[in-house]
Amino acid sequence: MLKKYQLRSYNFRLVILLIVTSVFGIVVINSANSEYTLRQCFGLAVSLVVLAVVSFIDYNWILKYYWLLYLINLALLLAVKFFGHESHGAKRWIKVPVIGQFQPSELTKILLILFTVKLLCMYKDKINNWKFLTILAVLLAVPLALILTQPNLSTTILIFLILFTVIFCAGLSYKIIGIALLIIVPLASGLIIYISNPDNPIFFIKDYQRDRIMAFINPDEYSDQTYQQEYAERAIGSGQLTGKGLDNDDPSSLKNANYIAEAQNDFIFAVIGEELGFIGSCAVILLLSWIVLECIIVAVKAKDFAGRLICCGVAAQIGFQTFINVGVVTRLLPNTGLPLPFFSYGLTSLVSLYICMGVVLNISLQRKVDRDDDIFAEDFRG
Repeated sequence: MLKKYQLRSYNFRLVILLIVTSVFGIVVINSANSEYTLRQCFGLAVSLVVLAVVSFIDYNWILKYYWLLYLINLALLLAVKFFGHESHGAKRWIKVPVIGQFQPSELTKILLILFTVKLLCMYKDKINNWKFLTILAVLLAVPLALILTQPNLSTTILIFLILFTVIFCAGLSYKIIGIALLIIVPLASGLIIYISNPDNPIFFIKDYQRDRIMAFINPDEYSDQTYQQEYAERAIGSGQLTGKGLDNDDPSSLKNANYIAEAQNDFIFAVIGEELGFIGSCAVILLLSWIVLECIIVAVKAKDFAGRLICCGVAAQIGFQTFINVGVVTRLLPNTGLPLPFFSYGLTSLVSLYICMGVVLNISLQRKVDRDDDIFAEDFRG
């Protein structure tokens, strides 16, 4: 479980980067809604402790209990279904004394990454076998279906993208990817056409999810569904180059006028754009991109196949989640409910991210320091 590590091998650069990013996030949350500042500070303190503990636990020891991780994940998701707390028409949380609300789907991301990586390592020579891929798809579809029924379509799509990235990096054949695209693209097109007809019964998504999709396709007819993104876009534009300043009392501020919904959560990037301008927005994207790059660097130097795939999964999680959140706030994507990593308020999200980074740090501790990085391009995908 625990190994003897050399302290000089510890990736302090990544730790400092995480702390700087999270503190930056707390500063912005304080400006968006100061009521959540202390709780986010508490979440960061807990996250740092979790990061320190997880970073010294051998990731290969954790992977030994992959079935246990899978069952724990299912148990938590089933607990949400039967005992979960409902808010805004969705049942995604479990109420925990003292801590407050806990969202298991956030923890699902790292648990399914670890589970998938272990299976891919065990059956590395069967990655392009249809039977293996079918079994893997069924196993992963069960927790994804539970998340989808919460309902939480955005997290379901995000986790799918993360797991697909892990499988691709493991060596998935381009031929199989091509066949899958030939099936998925026509189905997706047909699905959008079907949803576009208001007379067609929709049983697989909620009415509000359909409205959000339709609002993205035809915003003029669904203006009541686009006001969140519209005000967020205006807020970002009003910040111009340097922004209006944190905690400003500018009467023209859309945040101050409470026009930005969920300012401390999913639309925190709108607050960043309005108060810190284009420069502040770029700084946030650069920080998150740097974290993704650090995960990729650790993947390059990882000592084994499992370590590389885990880092790829974590990098994909932060990268895709950032892209989707920023895309939603800037109206490039349909409205969803995904937080901005390390910046949006949410204790479960923050702690789960630090668990992911703790595993990455452990992989970094066990890296082969004499590994030639140039071979990455040749054997990274197995």
